[in-house]
Amino acid sequence: MSSLRPALLLIDVVDGFLAPHGSLFYPDAKAVVEPLRQLRDTARAAGRLIVYAWDHHRAGLFDFENLHVAPHLVQGEADAEPFEDFVPADTPNEVAIPKRRYSAFYGTDLDLLLREQAVDHVVVAGVKTNVCLRSTVQDAFAAGYHVIVPRAATSSNRAHLAEATLEDIAHYFGRVVDLDEALDVLRGDGGTAAGGEP
Repeated sequence: MSSLRPALLLIDVVDGFLAPHGSLFYPDAKAVVEPLRQLRDTARAAGRLIVYAWDHHRAGLFDFENLHVAPHLVQGEADAEPFEDFVPADTPNEVAIPKRRYSAFYGTDLDLLLREQAVDHVVVAGVKTNVCLRSTVQDAFAAGYHVIVPRAATSSNRAHLAEATLEDIAHYFGRVVDLDEALDVLRGDGGTAAGGEP
């Protein structure tokens, strides 16, 4: 029996990025929806912890991110709504975590949650590859988790930065794998994640 204890982290699977009416929508984003759904359904069937990390900002208050990016994904606005059926099921294994920085770890209880459930591997998927996903991956690595990123389940509107980010992740922070391998990890059939060369 496998000793892996994986969790699935779904990063910013919200209308702002993935719905055609979203203010941050880009056409290539729709390609990740089916891979994300396969990951979610597989993790759910295996009884894995699933964390929906949603970028949520407060209306009318200063937010440090806005020094670098325009206000976005404001609580209560349509952009911040979960995309389609990407909402936690009525089970303790599915949790929503709002975040106010790019990383799902910063200023949240994500690390505490994962440690309390004895998680050792995280499959990280969602948008955008070079911003929120990368920041989450880097913090997961720094916290001592084995990181797995399924290439088909993340994207960015800046394709060249997405490719560079995936290369960096594979070299320094974890593994970039095809979808089938990530699904195997969530089922408990995959091997341990290994780091890249220094």
